[in-house]
Amino acid sequence: MRNRWFVPAGLAGVALIAAACGTSSPSGTSSTASTPSTSSSAAASPAAASSTALKATTIGGTKVVTNARGFTLYSFASDTPAKSVWNGSCAAYWPPVKGPVTAGPGVTGRLGTITRADGSTQATYDGHPPYTYVGDGAPGQAHGNNLNLNGGLWREVPAAG
Repeated sequence: MRNRWFVPAGLAGVALIAAACGTSSPSGTSSTASTPSTSSSAAASPAAASSTALKATTIGGTKVVTNARGFTLYSFASDTPAKSVWNGSCAAYWPPVKGPVTAGPGVTGRLGTITRADGSTQATYDGHPPYTYVGDGAPGQAHGNNLNLNGGLWREVPAAG
């Protein structure tokens, strides 16, 4: 008899991220937060927004911040308000939200930007750099919430208020 192993898609994605990013420590540079403007390019991922407006959306009974397309935004516990430590090839799994962004419906948090290690601009929400997650294949999902990977906990960004 042959053994068959079933690995849920979410766990397979987590294993890929751990394998791809677990061997090196991400690093970056920082700058101070600045006032956001209304023009920006969106992150290059299925979850990337065509607009720079963030909005508040209820997902799984929790009011969270999403991009304009409704994809959940996440924060990485190892980041600081002025520095993203998630860079390089690892950023393909948790694409940074490009800045600047604007506040859409229900978004009351403080918006700003930081400069990433590669020189690009990343948005900040209430002083922390947000990301989307490639494991969220459609709006309204939060598969990246509470994942503890690569030196830090990933949490969905709660909508202020």
